[in-house]
Amino acid sequence: MWKESVDYFTVDILGLSGQVNDVLNFFIYDTIKIWFLLISIIFVVSYLRTHFNTEYVRSYLQGKSEFTGNVLAALFGIITPFCTCSAIPLFLGFIQARIPVGVTFSFLISSPLNNEIAIALLFGLFGWKVTAIYIGFGLLVAIFGGFIIGKMKMQKYILMDIKPMDGELEEVKISLTFKDRVKEAWEYSFDIFKSIYLYVLIGVGVGAFIHGYVPADFIVKYAGEDSLFAVPIAVLMGIPMYSNAAGVMPLVEVLTSKGMLLGTALAFMMAVTALSLPEAMILKKILHIKLIALFFGIVGLGIIGIGYIFNLIL
Repeated sequence: MWKESVDYFTVDILGLSGQVNDVLNFFIYDTIKIWFLLISIIFVVSYLRTHFNTEYVRSYLQGKSEFTGNVLAALFGIITPFCTCSAIPLFLGFIQARIPVGVTFSFLISSPLNNEIAIALLFGLFGWKVTAIYIGFGLLVAIFGGFIIGKMKMQKYILMDIKPMDGELEEVKISLTFKDRVKEAWEYSFDIFKSIYLYVLIGVGVGAFIHGYVPADFIVKYAGEDSLFAVPIAVLMGIPMYSNAAGVMPLVEVLTSKGMLLGTALAFMMAVTALSLPEAMILKKILHIKLIALFFGIVGLGIIGIGYIFNLIL
């Protein structure tokens, strides 16, 4: 229904045709589609999140074995803030709670890779199969990336003087009515939407331009199946950029439609969301450059591996 309405608007009302129509049609249709997906999925996940409390999670993780903690922290990353920079305060809270460094990094890796926005958009654009595989590999990178960092005993490279909390954390219970939960979920969803809608517009706008004006042969030549180094190049290109899944996912959609392999496009997206330079600048105030380099190296290699695996199996 949306597609027919957009076609009617751009062709019959505006009288557009050719590449200009393709660009505007793509921009309007994808913006509406992505905004609908974002509001719907974020609201559902936000409502579920009202049943959890970060203090409770920190309390629960505090007494677990390290590998179990890596798994639980990576899973917790799915329902927490949508980009790395907004996940850093929780990352610091975990350190304050004396949760092992490797476990905190499992959370920091998972949060931007496997958040609800990335999952919602992947499902809406590529279906459940791609989404499930992506979540699985994203969790593996988070779990084993954090586990490796933990085994390397990197606590000495935490620069910020963080006072440890005395005693054990208490489990904090949440008592909210259904009405309160719905209100809180809607307010949170609206706040998230306000903070990312411009990213969506920019991402869709760039995607629309590529869709209308960049020849498919150009993309296939440099990022198709015959390009052996396309995945690591895509990762390196993604690091200097800063966006979240909502902003970069429209690019993934249009690049794959033009012939870029899905693994290459997803590797680019993961690098943008999990390995951005602004993230490194924030972490520099907290972590020694050696620990940041190790973090980026492990996650970068994991993303490259995921890109190649996706290209082989899909």
